[in-house]
Amino acid sequence: MSNTLPVVTLMGPTASGKTSLAIELHQQQGFELISVDSALIYRGMDIGTAKPTAKEQALAPHALIDICDPTAVYSAADFRKDALAKISEIHQRGNIPLLVGGTMLYFKALVEGIADLPEANPLLREQIQQEAALGSWELLHQQLAGFDPVSAARISVNDHQRLMRAIEVYRLRGKSLTEINQQPLPELPFKVHQFAIVPKEKAQLHSLIEQRFTIMLELGFEAEVKALMQRGDLDLSLPSMRSVGYRQMWQYLSGEIDYDEMVFRSVVATRQLAKKQMNWLKSWSSLTWLESANPENNKIITKSLSDT
Repeated sequence: MSNTLPVVTLMGPTASGKTSLAIELHQQQGFELISVDSALIYRGMDIGTAKPTAKEQALAPHALIDICDPTAVYSAADFRKDALAKISEIHQRGNIPLLVGGTMLYFKALVEGIADLPEANPLLREQIQQEAALGSWELLHQQLAGFDPVSAARISVNDHQRLMRAIEVYRLRGKSLTEINQQPLPELPFKVHQFAIVPKEKAQLHSLIEQRFTIMLELGFEAEVKALMQRGDLDLSLPSMRSVGYRQMWQYLSGEIDYDEMVFRSVVATRQLAKKQMNWLKSWSSLTWLESANPENNKIITKSLSDT
């Protein structure tokens, strides 16, 4: 992997104009695009995720789109591994990677690193669940407190998934989650130029969110979710179906809520997502802020690269 070519990240809340700016940078500057979005990875989820259209992807191909079936679970560690591989390929071609999206946890995993945790072990997990059935989760929580009191203090005895994971990691590695998370992480072998694009006013972002959801409905979002439901192997416990809009449309099609409530909940959930994204960005260091729809954004980014 080259240590001379840079990497550019373009973050921002949903509906802030990231995709259009990324396509412009690809066409005018030759940047190669890598998607940083936990929903765009799934095949068959196109409308509700505002996935770049076939036309947009023809203009500017995005890596790490449509790489998983909706039944799959894809972690931040998976993203970091895949993104680093794509960055290396792009650098070897002599080009600049532009990572664009709104999944801040993925950006954090890439830039700051992520602990080297073992993959889930189905046999060990089954064993732990059997121990809980024969004894209790309280006894397992006491075990955790014995070798990892820090994790035990933050993991509730009723949070069976996280409790099981903490015990699983210790049995696989012989080290606690706390020990592993305290180990220093390797630095990236390239300079990362980080940008965030946001509308000037919060009211403008809210308006854009409402407009975009209306367009999704017009494009056939209801039919898209209906087709996913008809597969028979998906449900709301999966990360894919918990994506904003999909959960609410699923509830509507299941008869749990009416149409107007589905629209209302979807817009509110998207606003909440945008607020969470903005809070992440406000706490981020080394960010250059861009204003949505500013025609100078392209120049600001390219000048930043040329000045370093």
